[in-house]
Amino acid sequence: MSRFTFPDSIASRPVYGTLEPKQGKAHLMIADAEGAEALLDLGMHNPDIFKNSHVIFIPKDTGQTYIGSLADLDPEQFYVGPSYDASVPRIRRVLSGAHMGLQVYLAGTEGLIGQAQNEAMQAGIPHTAIQSEHRGSVARRMQCVHCKGITEDVTTDPFVCSHCGLNLFVRDHYSRRLAAFQGVRVDAEDPGNIPVPVELYS
Repeated sequence: MSRFTFPDSIASRPVYGTLEPKQGKAHLMIADAEGAEALLDLGMHNPDIFKNSHVIFIPKDTGQTYIGSLADLDPEQFYVGPSYDASVPRIRRVLSGAHMGLQVYLAGTEGLIGQAQNEAMQAGIPHTAIQSEHRGSVARRMQCVHCKGITEDVTTDPFVCSHCGLNLFVRDHYSRRLAAFQGVRVDAEDPGNIPVPVELYS
C-alpha cells in the first residue's frame, strides 16, 4: 500500500488529503511514482473527469508500472517525463495558458507536491483550486540552512548535505516558497558528535 499517515507535527508541515473531483472546465494532474495510484483511484469512480484533463506523470523508479493504466484513462493530453525538472517547462506552459476554473491535482512524493504547488500558486492559481495527496516514498526535499543547497530524496536523519557536506538534522519546518524542509547542522555545538542516522519514520 502506498499510503502513509504522517504523525502530528508543527503548523508549517504540509497536510495532505485525498484527491476528489471538482467542477472545472479543465484539470491539470501532476503525479510521480506511486502518485499514479491516486489518479487511478480518481479515474475509477470519476472517469469522465479525464476528458478535459492534462496528465503529467514522472515514473521515477516505478518504470512502466503505471503508464499503461494511466493512458487507459484516456486523458485529453498525457505526458510522461523523465524527471520533475524536465517536466517543469511543460507545467509552466500549461499554467500560463490556463483559463479561470482550472483545477489542479497533485499526487505522489512530498518533493513533487511542494514544487508543483509552488508553480501553480506563482501562476495565480488559488490555493483552493489545488488538491494534493501523498503516495509512496516519505523521502524529503531538504534545504541546508547554512549553504542554502537543496538535497533531494532524504530518507535518514541526520543526513549529509550534498552541497557543503555538513551533517544536518531533519526538521519539520517547511518553506512553501522553496518547497523544502529545513536542515540544521546537528553537531554545531559539539563538532564531531554525530548521532547514528536512522530511517525517517522508522
